[in-house]
Amino acid sequence: MTGAVSPDRRRFLTAGAAVVGAAASAQLWLPAAAHAAETPLPDGVFSLGVASGDPLPDGIVLWTRLAPDPLNGGGMPDRVVPVEWQLAEDHRFRKLVRRGTAQARPEYGHSVHVDVRGLRPDRVYWYRFRTGGQLSPAGRTRTAPHPHSSGGSLRMALASCQNWQHGYFTPYADMLEQDPDVVVFVGDYIYESTPSATAVRRHEGSGEPFSLAQYRNRYAQYRTDPDLAAMHAHAPFVVTFDDHEVDNDFAGEIPQDPDKQPHDAFVARLTAAYQAFYEHMPVRATAVPNGPHIRMYRRLEFGGLARLNVLDTRQYRSDQATSQTGAQDPSLTMLGAQQKRWLLNSLQDSPARWNLIASQIMMAETDLQVGEGKLWFYDAWDGYQAERNQFLQEFKQVRNPVVLSGDRHLTMISDLKEDYADPESGVVGAEFVGTSISSNGDQNQEAFRKEWDPRRPDNPHWKLLDAHRGYHLFDVGRDGIDAQVRVVDTVRQPTATPSTLARLRVEAGRPGVEVV
Repeated sequence: MTGAVSPDRRRFLTAGAAVVGAAASAQLWLPAAAHAAETPLPDGVFSLGVASGDPLPDGIVLWTRLAPDPLNGGGMPDRVVPVEWQLAEDHRFRKLVRRGTAQARPEYGHSVHVDVRGLRPDRVYWYRFRTGGQLSPAGRTRTAPHPHSSGGSLRMALASCQNWQHGYFTPYADMLEQDPDVVVFVGDYIYESTPSATAVRRHEGSGEPFSLAQYRNRYAQYRTDPDLAAMHAHAPFVVTFDDHEVDNDFAGEIPQDPDKQPHDAFVARLTAAYQAFYEHMPVRATAVPNGPHIRMYRRLEFGGLARLNVLDTRQYRSDQATSQTGAQDPSLTMLGAQQKRWLLNSLQDSPARWNLIASQIMMAETDLQVGEGKLWFYDAWDGYQAERNQFLQEFKQVRNPVVLSGDRHLTMISDLKEDYADPESGVVGAEFVGTSISSNGDQNQEAFRKEWDPRRPDNPHWKLLDAHRGYHLFDVGRDGIDAQVRVVDTVRQPTATPSTLARLRVEAGRPGVEVV
């Protein structure tokens, strides 16, 4: 991210640091009378619930946004509102360990991000907020293991692609029951598409979002899904964005349709979209946007067991290729020079047993051409093959690399190959492309098989291919990763029946993945 820090952003960073520094051991709310002189707030300020994210061994981010009228700009008065918060070791809040006051500012949509530090590693905590005499729902979260811990296990869920109009977010109800330690969300949290009269659930508004107010309304609508809200309140999320948080298939500052969106207009759209993303996500102040720039790639450690590298494959990429020759152009980049060096260094220097990469888009090859020749999706890593191939070569020297991806609205689980042009080349890692939460709705399985099964002989690295809605669940241990593909029977109704479609295993020290 380049450019000077804006005054608003500098003030926010300073205020955020003050909130953390003000955390004390007092075990009572601040006196409500302190704010009695203020005009009372509207009822329902905590309509969007609570969330936590980006766990550290000694810290966690706590989030809420005050929005009594969530689909109409939020409905808050145009003033700073103090919000008290508490963090406890028990769900009854009798053993408080931290508390303080954060400032919900109108310029950030009255969102609250509290970066709590000084906590104990690998511990469950409960948290809540209060303002204007109103109390938020209680949330549950968990810190990461101690940096020097080498054993233990980690239960991780992988989710992506939740289109409001295509269905209810029913997979989250099952995810809640499976009780993951952390949820990794790799993009398409919202969709920017226009409202559809024939949708399962209709998008708010009258068209695509372009302004900050419009993006806020769209995020707020998604946040009202009860299963998503419950999951956010149960476990910390690690989030990144893909294209639909802004505009389908955008690349850097280039929109999908540059003839319809001039550069200045699209930069303004990026600025609005990134700010709304920040306002609705449990991320640290390092992610406060600076105009049309946001720092999203980052690293999280889970003891000596796993290092999670979270990528940004949208903001720094070259424009997509339009031909096979273009896809092999060595000048094209998916990550940009700085992020690429960061990822290579992170992989090379990692002391972790497992090196996980959260990538919004699929890394393994998808050859769409049945028989001779190749046909690729140019928006995925197939469209940036020189850079992709460099990482595949690097994986030969990396301990247990596993890529966690989204975007496809399909379960596509693959071996990562040293060279996809040579079917006999070695396996260097594994990739789990998680299916969507709701995007593509209740897909016609017979039609899916008719379209995709003929391609399997040309893609022998695919280990599992499926089109049900759901998510992936991983139990990460020192000896291996046990994975489940969890699916639901429908997203067209508010409730669904979950099941395990498949179980897979990645053995430590043995690249690749096997169905068990």
